[in-house]
Amino acid sequence: MLIYINILYFYTMVEYLEKSTMNCLDCSCKSSLFCRLNNEDLKIIEHNRLNVVFKPGETIRKQGTQMTHVLSLNSGMAKLYLEGIENRNAILRIVKPTNFIGGPGIYLDQMHHYTVMALIETSVCFIDLNAIREVIRRNYSFAEEFMKDFSRNTLNVYNRLIYLTQKQMPGRMADSLLYLFEEIFEADHFPRILTRQDLADLSAMSRDSALKILRSFQHDGIIQFDDKELRLLDRESLKKISRIG
Repeated sequence: MLIYINILYFYTMVEYLEKSTMNCLDCSCKSSLFCRLNNEDLKIIEHNRLNVVFKPGETIRKQGTQMTHVLSLNSGMAKLYLEGIENRNAILRIVKPTNFIGGPGIYLDQMHHYTVMALIETSVCFIDLNAIREVIRRNYSFAEEFMKDFSRNTLNVYNRLIYLTQKQMPGRMADSLLYLFEEIFEADHFPRILTRQDLADLSAMSRDSALKILRSFQHDGIIQFDDKELRLLDRESLKKISRIG
Protein backbone atom coordinates (compact mmCIF):
# COMPACT_ATOMS: atom_id res chain seq x y z
CA MET A 1 0.00 0.00 0.00
CA LEU A 2 2.93 2.31 0.69
CA ILE A 3 3.96 2.36 -2.96
CA TYR A 4 0.55 3.72 -4.00
CA ILE A 5 0.78 6.45 -1.39
CA ASN A 6 4.25 7.41 -2.63
CA ILE A 7 3.12 7.62 -6.25
CA LEU A 8 0.11 9.77 -5.39
CA TYR A 9 2.27 11.91 -3.11
CA PHE A 10 4.60 12.63 -6.04
CA TYR A 11 1.76 14.02 -8.12
CA THR A 12 -0.24 15.79 -5.41
CA MET A 13 2.23 17.38 -2.97
CA VAL A 14 4.53 20.30 -3.73
CA GLU A 15 6.85 21.83 -1.13
CA TYR A 16 5.63 25.36 -0.59
CA LEU A 17 6.89 27.38 2.36
CA GLU A 18 3.67 29.41 2.74
CA LYS A 19 1.05 30.39 0.17
CA SER A 20 1.62 34.01 1.05
CA THR A 21 5.30 33.79 0.07
CA MET A 22 4.82 31.86 -3.16
CA ASN A 23 6.12 33.76 -6.17
CA CYS A 24 7.10 32.99 -9.74
CA LEU A 25 10.73 34.00 -9.28
CA ASP A 26 11.68 31.08 -7.05
CA CYS A 27 8.81 28.66 -7.72
CA SER A 28 10.10 25.11 -8.23
CA CYS A 29 6.96 23.84 -9.94
CA LYS A 30 6.40 26.34 -12.72
CA SER A 31 6.19 25.27 -16.34
CA SER A 32 9.48 24.79 -18.16
CA LEU A 33 8.27 27.48 -20.57
CA PHE A 34 8.75 30.08 -17.86
CA CYS A 35 12.44 29.26 -17.57
CA ARG A 36 12.76 31.41 -20.70
CA LEU A 37 11.48 34.48 -18.85
CA ASN A 38 13.65 37.08 -17.20
CA ASN A 39 12.85 38.51 -13.78
CA GLU A 40 10.85 41.40 -15.19
CA ASP A 41 8.68 39.04 -17.26
CA LEU A 42 8.19 36.75 -14.26
CA LYS A 43 7.03 39.72 -12.21
CA ILE A 44 4.36 40.42 -14.83
CA ILE A 45 3.18 36.81 -14.49
CA GLU A 46 3.37 36.99 -10.70
CA HIS A 47 1.15 40.06 -10.53
CA ASN A 48 -1.44 38.54 -12.85
CA ARG A 49 -1.97 35.03 -11.56
CA LEU A 50 -3.83 33.19 -8.85
CA ASN A 51 -3.44 29.68 -7.44
CA VAL A 52 -6.39 27.33 -6.96
CA VAL A 53 -6.45 23.78 -5.57
CA PHE A 54 -9.05 21.40 -7.04
CA LYS A 55 -10.38 18.18 -5.54
CA PRO A 56 -10.69 14.98 -7.60
CA GLY A 57 -13.53 15.26 -10.12
CA GLU A 58 -13.78 19.04 -10.01
CA THR A 59 -13.82 20.91 -13.33
CA ILE A 60 -10.80 23.16 -13.75
CA ARG A 61 -12.11 24.75 -16.92
CA LYS A 62 -15.18 24.10 -19.03
CA GLN A 63 -15.47 23.64 -22.79
CA GLY A 64 -17.46 26.44 -24.39
CA THR A 65 -16.77 29.10 -21.74
CA GLN A 66 -14.85 32.30 -22.27
CA MET A 67 -11.07 32.12 -21.94
CA THR A 68 -9.75 34.72 -19.53
CA HIS A 69 -6.72 32.80 -18.21
CA VAL A 70 -4.24 30.15 -19.27
CA LEU A 71 -3.25 27.37 -16.86
CA SER A 72 -0.02 26.04 -15.44
CA LEU A 73 -0.31 22.77 -13.51
CA ASN A 74 1.80 22.87 -10.32
CA SER A 75 0.91 19.52 -8.81
CA GLY A 76 -1.57 16.70 -9.25
CA MET A 77 -2.98 15.32 -12.49
CA ALA A 78 -5.88 16.20 -14.79
CA LYS A 79 -7.59 14.92 -17.92
CA LEU A 80 -8.10 17.15 -20.93
CA TYR A 81 -11.04 16.08 -23.07
CA LEU A 82 -13.52 17.08 -25.76
CA GLU A 83 -17.19 16.89 -24.81
CA GLY A 84 -19.02 15.10 -27.61
CA ILE A 85 -22.66 14.43 -28.38
CA GLU A 86 -24.81 12.25 -26.10
CA ASN A 87 -22.36 12.69 -23.20
CA ARG A 88 -19.59 10.84 -25.04
CA ASN A 89 -16.19 12.34 -24.33
CA ALA A 90 -12.80 11.99 -26.01
CA ILE A 91 -9.76 12.34 -23.75
CA LEU A 92 -7.00 14.08 -25.70
CA ARG A 93 -4.27 13.81 -23.08
CA ILE A 94 -3.45 13.48 -19.42
CA VAL A 95 -1.88 16.59 -17.93
CA LYS A 96 0.95 16.34 -15.41
CA PRO A 97 3.05 18.87 -13.53
CA THR A 98 4.43 21.14 -14.86
CA ASN A 99 2.36 21.19 -18.06
CA PHE A 100 1.11 24.45 -19.51
CA ILE A 101 -2.49 24.49 -20.78
CA GLY A 102 -3.46 27.10 -23.32
CA GLY A 103 -5.27 26.30 -26.54
CA PRO A 104 -6.26 27.86 -29.86
CA GLY A 105 -8.61 30.25 -28.09
CA ILE A 106 -5.66 32.39 -26.96
CA TYR A 107 -5.51 34.06 -30.37
CA LEU A 108 -8.58 32.71 -32.14
CA ASP A 109 -11.82 33.41 -30.30
CA GLN A 110 -10.93 33.53 -26.58
CA MET A 111 -13.03 30.41 -25.93
CA HIS A 112 -12.18 27.15 -24.17
CA HIS A 113 -12.38 24.37 -26.76
CA TYR A 114 -12.00 21.48 -24.29
CA THR A 115 -12.70 20.67 -20.65
CA VAL A 116 -10.03 20.07 -18.02
CA MET A 117 -10.93 18.01 -14.91
CA ALA A 118 -8.82 17.09 -11.89
CA LEU A 119 -8.13 13.36 -11.47
CA ILE A 120 -6.56 13.79 -8.04
CA GLU A 121 -6.01 16.84 -5.84
CA THR A 122 -4.49 19.33 -8.25
CA SER A 123 -2.91 22.75 -7.81
CA VAL A 124 -3.23 25.12 -10.78
CA CYS A 125 -2.00 28.64 -11.46
CA PHE A 126 -4.45 30.74 -13.48
CA ILE A 127 -2.51 33.36 -15.45
CA ASP A 128 -4.32 36.32 -16.99
CA LEU A 129 -4.54 35.97 -20.76
CA ASN A 130 -3.48 39.57 -21.39
CA ALA A 131 -0.35 39.06 -19.26
CA ILE A 132 0.65 36.03 -21.31
CA ARG A 133 0.13 37.96 -24.54
CA GLU A 134 2.27 40.81 -23.23
CA VAL A 135 5.11 38.46 -22.28
CA ILE A 136 4.92 36.77 -25.70
CA ARG A 137 5.32 40.16 -27.37
CA ARG A 138 8.21 41.13 -25.09
CA ASN A 139 10.22 37.90 -25.11
CA TYR A 140 11.10 36.18 -28.41
CA SER A 141 12.67 33.16 -26.69
CA PHE A 142 9.53 32.54 -24.66
CA ALA A 143 7.34 33.00 -27.75
CA GLU A 144 9.38 30.39 -29.62
CA GLU A 145 9.13 27.86 -26.78
CA PHE A 146 5.43 28.62 -26.47
CA MET A 147 4.92 27.77 -30.16
CA LYS A 148 7.02 24.59 -29.81
CA ASP A 149 4.89 23.43 -26.89
CA PHE A 150 1.66 24.18 -28.78
CA SER A 151 2.99 22.40 -31.90
CA ARG A 152 4.09 19.37 -29.88
CA ASN A 153 0.65 19.00 -28.31
CA THR A 154 -1.05 19.43 -31.69
CA LEU A 155 1.17 16.75 -33.25
CA ASN A 156 0.29 14.36 -30.43
CA VAL A 157 -3.40 14.89 -31.17
CA TYR A 158 -2.75 14.14 -34.87
CA ASN A 159 -0.98 10.89 -33.95
CA ARG A 160 -3.83 9.87 -31.65
CA LEU A 161 -6.33 10.63 -34.40
CA ILE A 162 -4.58 8.15 -36.69
CA TYR A 163 -4.77 5.20 -34.33
CA LEU A 164 -8.26 6.05 -33.10
CA THR A 165 -9.61 6.00 -36.67
CA GLN A 166 -7.49 3.27 -38.26
CA LYS A 167 -7.02 0.64 -35.55
CA GLN A 168 -9.37 -1.96 -34.13
CA MET A 169 -10.41 -1.69 -30.49
CA PRO A 170 -7.63 -3.94 -29.06
CA GLY A 171 -5.01 -1.83 -30.84
CA ARG A 172 -6.56 1.39 -29.55
CA MET A 173 -6.63 0.11 -25.99
CA ALA A 174 -3.03 -1.13 -26.30
CA ASP A 175 -1.93 2.33 -27.46
CA SER A 176 -3.77 3.99 -24.58
CA LEU A 177 -2.18 1.69 -22.01
CA LEU A 178 1.30 2.20 -23.46
CA TYR A 179 0.72 5.95 -23.35
CA LEU A 180 -0.15 5.72 -19.66
CA PHE A 181 2.65 3.32 -18.71
CA GLU A 182 5.42 4.94 -20.75
CA GLU A 183 4.59 8.64 -20.98
CA ILE A 184 2.37 9.53 -18.04
CA PHE A 185 3.34 7.34 -15.08
CA GLU A 186 6.68 6.12 -16.52
CA ALA A 187 6.36 2.86 -14.62
CA ASP A 188 5.02 -0.69 -15.05
CA HIS A 189 2.15 0.01 -12.66
CA PHE A 190 0.04 2.92 -11.53
CA PRO A 191 -2.82 3.50 -9.06
CA ARG A 192 -6.36 3.41 -10.42
CA ILE A 193 -7.02 7.12 -10.54
CA LEU A 194 -8.45 6.59 -14.03
CA THR A 195 -11.87 4.95 -14.16
CA ARG A 196 -12.91 2.33 -16.70
CA GLN A 197 -14.89 5.08 -18.40
CA ASP A 198 -11.72 7.20 -18.60
CA LEU A 199 -9.89 4.32 -20.29
CA ALA A 200 -12.81 3.98 -22.69
CA ASP A 201 -12.80 7.72 -23.45
CA LEU A 202 -9.05 7.59 -23.99
CA SER A 203 -9.51 4.75 -26.51
CA ALA A 204 -12.68 5.97 -28.29
CA MET A 205 -14.94 3.10 -27.31
CA SER A 206 -17.80 2.31 -24.97
CA ARG A 207 -17.21 1.43 -21.33
CA ASP A 208 -18.44 -2.14 -21.85
CA SER A 209 -16.10 -2.66 -24.82
CA ALA A 210 -13.17 -1.24 -22.87
CA LEU A 211 -13.83 -3.54 -19.92
CA LYS A 212 -14.13 -6.55 -22.24
CA ILE A 213 -10.74 -5.82 -23.82
CA LEU A 214 -9.08 -5.17 -20.47
CA ARG A 215 -10.34 -8.53 -19.20
CA SER A 216 -9.05 -10.18 -22.38
CA PHE A 217 -5.61 -8.62 -21.85
CA GLN A 218 -5.65 -9.78 -18.25
CA HIS A 219 -6.68 -13.32 -19.26
CA ASP A 220 -3.75 -13.41 -21.70
CA GLY A 221 -1.30 -12.35 -18.98
CA ILE A 222 -0.54 -8.96 -20.54
CA ILE A 223 -1.86 -6.77 -17.72
CA GLN A 224 -3.30 -7.18 -14.26
CA PHE A 225 -5.86 -4.81 -12.81
CA ASP A 226 -8.15 -4.43 -9.83
CA ASP A 227 -9.69 -1.54 -7.93
CA LYS A 228 -6.30 -0.38 -6.62
CA GLU A 229 -3.85 -0.52 -9.51
CA LEU A 230 -3.19 -1.44 -13.11
CA ARG A 231 0.04 -3.35 -13.75
CA LEU A 232 1.90 -4.18 -16.96
CA LEU A 233 3.09 -7.80 -17.13
CA ASP A 234 4.05 -8.29 -20.78
CA ARG A 235 5.20 -5.11 -22.53
CA GLU A 236 6.23 -6.80 -25.78
CA SER A 237 2.82 -8.45 -26.26
CA LEU A 238 1.12 -5.11 -25.65
CA LYS A 239 3.38 -3.44 -28.21
CA LYS A 240 2.66 -6.21 -30.72
CA ILE A 241 -1.09 -5.64 -30.33
CA SER A 242 -0.47 -1.93 -30.82
CA ARG A 243 1.51 -2.57 -34.05
CA ILE A 244 -0.96 -4.93 -35.69
CA GLY A 245 -3.90 -2.77 -34.59
